Amino acid sequence: MRILGFARPALLLALAPLALAAQAARTNRYGNPPTVKPAPTSAAISVRDLQIRLYQFADDSMQGRQVGRFGNKKGTDYIAAEVKRLGLVPMGDNGTYFQVLPFHLRKFTTNSRMTVNGNPLLWNTDFVAVPGPRAPRAITGVEVVFGGTAGDTTTQISAADAAGKVVVLLPAPGRRGAGQAPAQQAFGGRPGGAPQNARFADAVAVATIDLDDLTPAQRTAINEPTVATQLAAGRGPAPGAAQPANVDSVALLRMQMAQLQPQATLRLTRAAAAKLFGRASIDGLAAGTRGGTVSASLEFVELPTEWARNVVAVVPGSDPVLRNQYVLVGAHNDHVGFTTPVDKDSLKAFNDQRIRWMLANNMAQPTIEVLQSITVNMDSIRRVHPVARLDSINNGADDDGSGSMGILEVAEAIANMPVKPKRSTLFVWHTGEEGGLIGSAFFARHPTVPIDSIVATINVDMIGRGRAEDLPGGGDDFVGVIGSFFDSKDLGEAVQRVNQQQQRPLQLDYKFDDPISWAGYNNLYGRSDHINYAREGVPIAFFFTGLHGDYHQRSDEPEFIDYPHYARIANLLKDLAVDVGNGPRPRLNGTKPMKPKPIP
Repeated sequence: MRILGFARPALLLALAPLALAAQAARTNRYGNPPTVKPAPTSAAISVRDLQIRLYQFADDSMQGRQVGRFGNKKGTDYIAAEVKRLGLVPMGDNGTYFQVLPFHLRKFTTNSRMTVNGNPLLWNTDFVAVPGPRAPRAITGVEVVFGGTAGDTTTQISAADAAGKVVVLLPAPGRRGAGQAPAQQAFGGRPGGAPQNARFADAVAVATIDLDDLTPAQRTAINEPTVATQLAAGRGPAPGAAQPANVDSVALLRMQMAQLQPQATLRLTRAAAAKLFGRASIDGLAAGTRGGTVSASLEFVELPTEWARNVVAVVPGSDPVLRNQYVLVGAHNDHVGFTTPVDKDSLKAFNDQRIRWMLANNMAQPTIEVLQSITVNMDSIRRVHPVARLDSINNGADDDGSGSMGILEVAEAIANMPVKPKRSTLFVWHTGEEGGLIGSAFFARHPTVPIDSIVATINVDMIGRGRAEDLPGGGDDFVGVIGSFFDSKDLGEAVQRVNQQQQRPLQLDYKFDDPISWAGYNNLYGRSDHINYAREGVPIAFFFTGLHGDYHQRSDEPEFIDYPHYARIANLLKDLAVDVGNGPRPRLNGTKPMKPKPIP
């Protein structure tokens, strides 16, 4: 589920009360073990199968499955391997199960070269260039000037003296070597000097003397991207940059050129910096000191990557005509990656207390004073876990591991039916929902089947929780249904009819279709992947069990899922997909949304 207006709490992680009930070493208060080994699954949708799948898909090894990171490739590899094993037909690019989004890794090659007065400097030994969103401007016969200390404007040369030069800076105090907080490194940032101020905007390149404390591997990592991106930087000033009061056409052109051809960002050893100034040492350099003439050939490449991809597969329909129509069943394969490590048990206990307070206060967001009032006796935690278990992975077991693995179980069940539904069942595991619904938007714009052949979209995002301790109205029978009557009364009634046919019907809750007072719960209709299909005129139904206390936290782990409840919802989804696959095509309402009628 994409965040929108749902604030994350402060990381008051070591001060949380333990809400764990007394439990055996192998299970928690929900009856779930800490780990489940991979094993074969069966055609029936079961608690066991869902556990086997979700404990793998939301494992720490998946690195939080963030779009644009290697973890997303690992997660999508797992899904593709499973649908191949189940015999689903690939419906991605070029006969594969993958629809790869246009993400790229940007870096410099080891062919990059630099000279001063014709004398070479060695890549990764003397200097490294830091890649940005675009190839930097050319460095050809450019004079070197010592600019002072990074971040200290009182020591720096003027903008006029920096213009057209290679500006060399000492690192800011406290920023030698790696020079970056662990949190920044965890998010894939590259170590380096402090950001330069506007006075160096017209420099050809800015070089910081801070390589000496880094190992060869750390120097190599500066130029090895850990995050892929979709697009180069846009034209115009960077977001948040100061804007001149009056920008004439020449100034605007310069700003645009700076975006299209940014200055190079370099990192140097002290010995290399001394060579730039023709000295034995950089000690005693005064701001404004001129050096030699630098030329460089920085070979910049943009490499397509598989770190952002939808998985697309189909169970072909049994009717020779209707098999060309599709019931799309979707979930999102990504989550939010990893961040700084915390004590996972303390975090879980803190989140339990926070949501308990919210439930008692009509789901209001707690103030900082409320958060600070939560205290804990850590003794009970330490009796179970004597040493803090640090965790940096946002596993996304519920968001949306539950949806992804739930529809994988649906795919296995339908693939094993002796007689398949008349229509084909198209399964799409969208990427980048957390990054702005980008995977579903990409598929809706570039569908691998005609968009008008999709008769309905069943979207599944967070169906693994929904207990009474998670949200008002939660419980063993709860499931939220969003949008099923907005666009198609036929589809809404199909959801109700199929639910009544279950051995134990669920309580379909439609409250999220309307504005409510709970912070973070409004406009859920527009916050998950189904919205991109609704915009194309495809009837949708969205299934959801609530934003619990572990939402977008490192404590959203497989051991906290309500598997019996989860299995009932997955079986409903399977039966709904089959019903729509065999029945009349759901009709659109027209311009006026149709609200659900209460079930007698």
